[in-house]
Amino acid sequence: MSTAVPRQLLHLVFGGELERLDDVTFRDLDKLDIVGIFPDYATAYAAWKAKAQQTVDNAHMRYFIVHLHRLLEPEGQTVPGARADDSR
Repeated sequence: MSTAVPRQLLHLVFGGELERLDDVTFRDLDKLDIVGIFPDYATAYAAWKAKAQQTVDNAHMRYFIVHLHRLLEPEGQTVPGARADDSR
């Protein structure tokens, strides 16, 4: 019986202070907080939630989850360098 490794669905969690509450323009790109890259949505969500709760007193501070796996492998496309027989 083979032990299949679950497919990595990478997610980036980052945040920063916004210029305005109704826009997604950061005040200072040099101060973006890169929380990390996570192997699945559940762990990314837990990290996002923890950071969001730490900054709840600053209304302009926002954290986001970016689905990196969607950027790396858009629907219907294969990853460059991947073999046709790679199971994903």
